[in-house]
Amino acid sequence: MQPEPYPLEKVYQLIEPGPVVLLTTADDGQNNVMTMSWHMMVEFTPPMIACVVSAGDHSYEALHKTGECVIAIPSVEMAEAVVGIGNCSGRETDKFATFNLTPAPARNVCAPLITQCFANLECQVRDTRMVKDYNIFVLEVVHAWRDPMQKTPRTIHHCGYGNFTVDGEVITLKSDMP
Repeated sequence: MQPEPYPLEKVYQLIEPGPVVLLTTADDGQNNVMTMSWHMMVEFTPPMIACVVSAGDHSYEALHKTGECVIAIPSVEMAEAVVGIGNCSGRETDKFATFNLTPAPARNVCAPLITQCFANLECQVRDTRMVKDYNIFVLEVVHAWRDPMQKTPRTIHHCGYGNFTVDGEVITLKSDMP
């Protein structure tokens, strides 16, 4: 087989690794939530996550100003709400009300947890050096929550242009890594 050129604007579809998540912020008593799929782990201990929040996103200003957020991880059952949240702006829409999301207080940050999500990660901004050039915030997870009732949640992964894959079979292989 001979390789053929691939469009550069589709490269992200090949390497998008993590699940689609919801990022919540709170600023001056106003909660907001956005859909995010551009993120990655950068350290295990303490857990650090790099994420892209565009300067054009309504959440950007709150995240930049408060230095904190929650990354809420939804299961596939929330897929339609997750896409709907990503297709509107918090400037004009109360997304918690519109998508029937239940906010819950976090322990260490003002941003709310989302009770429908199977996991919630309270985060504080630790590094903004890449924000100006790349809109990349480095977050430290300072507290994590898990819904014990959601035993085997399946996540969704963005493949671009409205296409998603859903977690499937889990395999276990010997590894010396954590």
